[in-house]
This record gives sequence, structure tokens and C-alpha cells, in this order.
Amino acid sequence: MFDFKEQVAVVSGASSGLGKQMALALARQGASLIILARRFERLEAFKPELEKAGAPKVLPIKCDVTSTEDIEAAAAKAEAEFGKVDILLNCAGSSKDKGVTEMSDDEWEFTIATDETSVFKMTRAFAKIMQKQKYGRIINIASMYGLVGNTEIHTVAYHASKGAVVNFTRAVAAELATDGITCNAICPGYFYTELTTEVLDTDRFQEFAKSHVPMQRYGQAGELDAALLFLASKEASYVTGVILPVDGGYTAV
Repeated sequence: MFDFKEQVAVVSGASSGLGKQMALALARQGASLIILARRFERLEAFKPELEKAGAPKVLPIKCDVTSTEDIEAAAAKAEAEFGKVDILLNCAGSSKDKGVTEMSDDEWEFTIATDETSVFKMTRAFAKIMQKQKYGRIINIASMYGLVGNTEIHTVAYHASKGAVVNFTRAVAAELATDGITCNAICPGYFYTELTTEVLDTDRFQEFAKSHVPMQRYGQAGELDAALLFLASKEASYVTGVILPVDGGYTAV
């Protein structure tokens, strides 16, 4: 169970953070990988680590997930190289953190383009490949902030974009169900990444987490892997449209 040998996975945002961690999880289970990010030099540096972890083949592709042209080119290259795509992990993202009365149009549009529209564009391109083979696993990285508001950080566009990803996941699950393609979302809680470390390391936020997260701690590296591997597996063939929080209980209270 959960053997990914002879499977091909596409991971966006694979140059850092959760994307890098989850690409490694797939490599350890034997998947070949197509890794996408804007920082191509980081992808090239990451490739040997994935191969050492167990990936039979790794293809780095420079790709800006807000660019339709980049995405379409990446999908064409992936199909030409491997002939198929079994798994799509939409992990790329970024945001401008402001409240509703302070946020500018540019900050709003940047966040929506990066965290919401990019998921649509990536799914559109790679689902077409999956439809040809009548098989696919799409996993979108949303956020617990796509399920609830919060009182500690004003980040209205991030909430809006991740909430959109949640219901986009349900819509795609329903639409592609008869094509043998599942679509599910993972909603991480507080995990360390390049974008979150500065905030999570403050005494104020650590106290906030202790009082609001039932497990009284942040998520640790590797604690998203089991959710990913389950949803990406052949065995999860009757699981689609699921929104799975991995948040230490934050959305349970």
C-alpha cells in the first residue's frame, strides 16, 4: 500500500517550504517527480536530494504559476518527457498580509493570483493530461485559514484565496469524478516555512498558538506527509472532494 513506483508527480512551489518537504515524501515512496518553481537554481540543487531519497527520475522546470504560458509549457514538457502525469500537488503560494481596510488593490490581486488563480491554471493544464489516461490525483494545499477567520493576523486576501481553493476543490472533484480523477485539499495549520518563520518565532505568536491550538504547538516537518500520501495514493480511489485539516485541532474548537 502507498507504493508510488512508476508514478509521476508534479509539485509546484518545490524550491522551498512545504512544497520541498512534500516532494521528498513522494520521492521516498518511489515516485518520479516534475518539480516547478520560479527559482530554477534551487530546483537544480534539490534534484540530487530527491534522487537520493528514492525518486527514479526528476525533471526540474522553471515555472511561474501565475503565468498561463509558463504552466502550459511545463505541462507540455512533462507529457513529452513522461507520457503521463499521475499526481498534481498544487503547493506554490505567497501572500500580502493586510487587513480589509488597509489592503491595496495590488496586494489583493497579487495574493489572489498566486494562491487562488494559480491553482485553477495548474489544474486546468494538468487535468487535461490526466483525462487522457482516465486517472489522476489532484491535491491542493489550502489552509486552515480557508476554513475560519482569525484574530491575530490581518490577512484578508489569504483567507479569501484559500477559502476559494477549498470550494474549487469540491467543484473539480465533482466535475472530474467520472474521469477517474480525484481532487482533494489539505488545510495545514501553523508550519515553519520561509514565509512564516519570522512570525512564528515571536514570543507573542507562540503564546497565541499555545492558547488556540489544542496540541499547543506548531506542526513539525513531515507531519503533512501522511495526509499527502493517502490522498495521492491509488488506494484512495473513492475519496474525492475531501477537505482535510492538519492543524493540531485548531479548526476543531
